[in-house]
Amino acid sequence: MTKFQLKNFFKAAYEIILVFLQFFIISLHFFKWDFIPEKQIIQVTLFSYFVGFLIIIIAFIILLVAIKDLGRNLSPFPRPIKNSNLVTKGIYRFTRHPMYYSLIFISFGIFITKLSIYYLFLSTILILIIKFKIALEEQYLQNKFKNYLPYKNEVKY
Repeated sequence: MTKFQLKNFFKAAYEIILVFLQFFIISLHFFKWDFIPEKQIIQVTLFSYFVGFLIIIIAFIILLVAIKDLGRNLSPFPRPIKNSNLVTKGIYRFTRHPMYYSLIFISFGIFITKLSIYYLFLSTILILIIKFKIALEEQYLQNKFKNYLPYKNEVKY
């Protein structure tokens, strides 16, 4: 295996690991593990539960809009699919990564409804994974689309 092939192998493995970890952390939000204590930071109130639930609803709507706007360009991997287009319309006029940010806000909303250290930990880990995934995706987008850099400069987040 040449140095170039090895580098591509590790980059592809890194992508797969990031996607796997993202889905794994998201799935942990929806399973109750008896061996993991859910120690609350403070007591959940009706107000905190309502705010968390509202964040989840809004983020989920944004997620659905982002999926619709991406259309056939949708992929869980940071590498753009072949024959894809750079989407800069719809919700992508306002933010470059609405799906990723929606996932973070959904995770944060779940934390707000539970106010548990466990969900704070999951939200923090998800933020880190998505940060690495966005950095990698932006490299690919910049290499594939010559108009990505002007778009990136125009749409900050």
